[in-house]
Amino acid sequence: MTSATDDATGPVLAADGTPLKRSLNRALRRQKLRALMLVAPLLLFILITFILPIGDMLFRSVENQIVSETLPRTVVALEDWDETTGELPDEAVFAAFHEDMVIAADQKLHTRLGSRLNYEVSGMSSLFRKTGRRVDRMDTDQPFRDQFIDVDKDWGDVETWSAIKLFSPEYTPGYFLNSVDRTLTPDGIEKRPEDQRIYVSLFWRTMVLSFTITFSCLLLGYPVAFLLSNLPLRSSNLLMILVLLPFWTSLLVRTSAWKVLLQDQGVINNTLVAIGILSDDGRLALINNATGTIIAMTHILLPFMILPLFSVMKTIPPSYVRAAKSLGATDWTAFWRVYFPQTVPGIGAGAILVFILAIGYYITPELVGGTSGIFISNRIAYHISSSLNWGLAAALGSTLLALVLVLYWLYDKIVGIDNVKLG
Repeated sequence: MTSATDDATGPVLAADGTPLKRSLNRALRRQKLRALMLVAPLLLFILITFILPIGDMLFRSVENQIVSETLPRTVVALEDWDETTGELPDEAVFAAFHEDMVIAADQKLHTRLGSRLNYEVSGMSSLFRKTGRRVDRMDTDQPFRDQFIDVDKDWGDVETWSAIKLFSPEYTPGYFLNSVDRTLTPDGIEKRPEDQRIYVSLFWRTMVLSFTITFSCLLLGYPVAFLLSNLPLRSSNLLMILVLLPFWTSLLVRTSAWKVLLQDQGVINNTLVAIGILSDDGRLALINNATGTIIAMTHILLPFMILPLFSVMKTIPPSYVRAAKSLGATDWTAFWRVYFPQTVPGIGAGAILVFILAIGYYITPELVGGTSGIFISNRIAYHISSSLNWGLAAALGSTLLALVLVLYWLYDKIVGIDNVKLG
């Protein structure tokens, strides 16, 4: 009797005769696979253009294999040398160094090695170039120590050999230390000399100016967004065209236009002198300083504040403010207690967007900022394109990325990222 009941209540079958549960699972897997195939190009794009470059940047900020690969025998020989004694390495180290240098000079690797060590100790680049030209003429039957010192007296300096030993590991914190005005020495981590400390102040200036630009965009953008959301449709569309007009012009052209406007003999100063507000000798310094950077970047980034604010304000029903006024609230109270809190998500979205864009700008500060208005991004660009110190550039970029992530975390804790809306 039980067996017959089990046969009668067996698994439900699909139209093709397979169990319905198995058929549903198969269909669900196919659906997930199709969804994955649809987003696969986007995931691949993000991997190639975002994830891999960041990983490469993080690797370059600690990679230091050139010393151990170019001078393998010297690195091993220096392991037993104690630089704290103040004495030069023994003859075995100089012999190993000669053997490595002969190979490096033949393969043209000594110049790259000198450039790398020159980031840590000034003069190492010229020292390795000079030695590379004469190393193959050294007498192998004579002591190498005296011959290297004859080539250049710096080979008789303990600091030179200490630098080679100190930066011989394949991975080094040296770049990150340099990015915060510190340096690695045989005695540990120390501050750089006063006249070489530039990066901490640049990070601080970048943060302060970015916050100032964000606040300026908010002050100017909030009234414009309010007008856009409350004007009649025809007037609102015309004003929106004016807001979007800068996007149709090259960034370089807009920045160059500000150079014409802000210079000492520019339009603004000439106008103020012509109407008697300023004397000819009291012209305002509006360019090649932080003021020029703030003015130009506020103009460039203002649409990125207006658009999120407008999209949020457009969703606020006007009846809320009218209802508050009908209950006896003044115009200011109705705005501050009813309207403004509903625009906070748009303020948050615009502020994050403007701040993130501002912190990475380098073209505009380079053109109008002078020496007191440049950002840390300008130094990153300099090390990538001019000094070719990619390790330090990667460390500066990684430090900036970490700083932004910390600020983002603080924003999420204080305001809440869930409160950010674009409409």
